[in-house]
Amino acid sequence: MSALFDFNDRVTLKGTLSKIDWRNPHIGLTVDVKDGDQLHAWSLEGPPPGFFRTRDINKVDIETALGKTVSFEASRARDGSNAGLLRVMMLPDGKVVSACPQNC
Repeated sequence: MSALFDFNDRVTLKGTLSKIDWRNPHIGLTVDVKDGDQLHAWSLEGPPPGFFRTRDINKVDIETALGKTVSFEASRARDGSNAGLLRVMMLPDGKVVSACPQNC
């Protein structure tokens, strides 16, 4: 993962969750982030579904946030694109989803 993502370059953004890909080996999320008049799709990668299930978070928890505002922190892609490794996401209901093994 460190070849793709810079663990020291973290971004915290807010946007609309527009897509979920809930499958192995890693979940994928797309969050549409507004920057002035422009909309940027951020592609986020996270651990596999089993990681979340052991933490009482399932696909339905994430699906209920589709089309709603979420905030997230991610380690940015080394190539500078709008992509990142998900660290933490806050769902619209206030539930915090941590994608880190030890509360990063």
